[in-house]
Amino acid sequence: MSASYKPHLSHSDFKDLTKQIQFHSTEGKIWFGEQRALMMNLTSLAAFRREIVNSMGVQRAKGFFMRLGYQSGLRDAELARKLRPNCSDLDIFLVGPQLHSLKGMVKVVPIEIDMDVETGEFYGIFEWVDSWEVEICQTELGTMEEPACWALLGYACAYTSSFMGREIIFHEVSCRGCGDEKCIIEGKPAEAWEDAEEFSRHFKTDPIIEELYNLQTQLTSLRSSLENQQGQYYGIGQSKSYNKVCKMIDKAAQGKVSVLLLGETGVGKEVIARSVHLRSERSDGPFIAVNCAAIPPDLIEAELFGVEKGAYTGATQSREGRFERADGGTIFLDEVVELTPRAQATLLRVLQESELERVGDNRVRKVNVRVIAATNESLEQAVAEGRFRADLFYRLNVFPVKIPPLRERLEDLPLLVRHFLDKFQAEYEKHTLGLSDKALELCLNYRWPGNIRELENVIERGVILTDNNESISQEALFMTPPVISEGGLVDRVDATGNVTTGQAGQSARSWPDEILSKGLSMEEVEKTLIQKAMDEADQNIARAARMLGMTRPALSYRLKKAGII
Repeated sequence: MSASYKPHLSHSDFKDLTKQIQFHSTEGKIWFGEQRALMMNLTSLAAFRREIVNSMGVQRAKGFFMRLGYQSGLRDAELARKLRPNCSDLDIFLVGPQLHSLKGMVKVVPIEIDMDVETGEFYGIFEWVDSWEVEICQTELGTMEEPACWALLGYACAYTSSFMGREIIFHEVSCRGCGDEKCIIEGKPAEAWEDAEEFSRHFKTDPIIEELYNLQTQLTSLRSSLENQQGQYYGIGQSKSYNKVCKMIDKAAQGKVSVLLLGETGVGKEVIARSVHLRSERSDGPFIAVNCAAIPPDLIEAELFGVEKGAYTGATQSREGRFERADGGTIFLDEVVELTPRAQATLLRVLQESELERVGDNRVRKVNVRVIAATNESLEQAVAEGRFRADLFYRLNVFPVKIPPLRERLEDLPLLVRHFLDKFQAEYEKHTLGLSDKALELCLNYRWPGNIRELENVIERGVILTDNNESISQEALFMTPPVISEGGLVDRVDATGNVTTGQAGQSARSWPDEILSKGLSMEEVEKTLIQKAMDEADQNIARAARMLGMTRPALSYRLKKAGII
């Protein structure tokens, strides 16, 4: 498809874009679609850029700002197709230049655009008017020796490459920042440029910075290894409530005391149990995890304590139970409240005497096992109801630890999200842009009844449903996104650039749009408007007439015609 474009953009061209902007003033947030945005004055950015140039040098600073723009371009290319799914390729592509203008970065004037998405052919020439980077050069850095619109150039390369599905490189062939009359950029496929390989290095992390990152990674790895050697591995979390649990576990781990883990389903009790094992002197021994609720009641004793050949129909050979396999190590009994009365009695004997008898055998076997039990029910209530032995409860309850649910440690949610993203992106061989800001906001306001296990499942779903190089949206995470209360007023930008106020969650539509969508007639609109003016004027016709910009006789006539008086 070959296309030419007039260098004028009307308000209507931006209407679908301005609808994406929401100002949640009471919450201190600005949203553009599903991404959180910031408003920052240009002088702050100018000081930041000057400091980066002075500390890193011009070339490294150029790469830094080009990569900054590159990330923004990737996000906007994803947004473009979502906003205009039924438009022509050219109209969809123009979202990028229009977004650059809407964000106050630069006014983009298309001069020539020839593109064919199917074949990947692209050639474009654009003029940049009033670039923010040129203004910074003029006020802070002075005239540059080379073109200065680094972030804008990175944006153009990333946006167009993502849109076309192949690497497109733009060069700023003239720039006001280095004394030229205009800022002009030219874009075409990478192979059409002789310096493509050298230019693309700007989008790779600086070697010195990369070396510093590598050293930092090695240091982190050494610290992690040291922590593992010390047994201080408690899963993922830095919140105050989670750290409190870790400190409690750390105190219990070195001894032989039985530990009872309490908490809702999905909070990570097995992770904590493994942490106790790793931190203990038994770390070299086996760790055996058993879900008591998953074993049939008539087999639970044989599974836990072993069975002799011929003990019951189907016992064709002798085999050791989980306790014997855990000898010298740790056994984790999840959902311990589900044990049968006989199994509870045998477990009590193991805890008291460190010995057991297999089902169908009278030989006593000594075992050296540390028991960590867990439940999401109240064992006190189970004792009161006669479902759990009181003496066994007191034996297990020597060191109880309550693990907080995810909703009480939401500070850890971004860390957990990053962990599960890395896990499932590797598993499904995909690369997403992570959660959109709106999706993360939803996660931070959700109650998570299924806790970390539910979060893991939600992230896996999001990775599966999201294409490569796209952000994971709210819809990808949840089949039906949970309703989160968004109280208060929200400011939006209308098609003319004015800010309007409405309720949160309300669509950003103008009052003519509302009237037309509801099918109201002119008579109904006029009657409603007159009635509102009369109410505001306390039924004073002269005052209401002034509010409506008409004479008193004219309003009196309309009042009678409408049947109001």
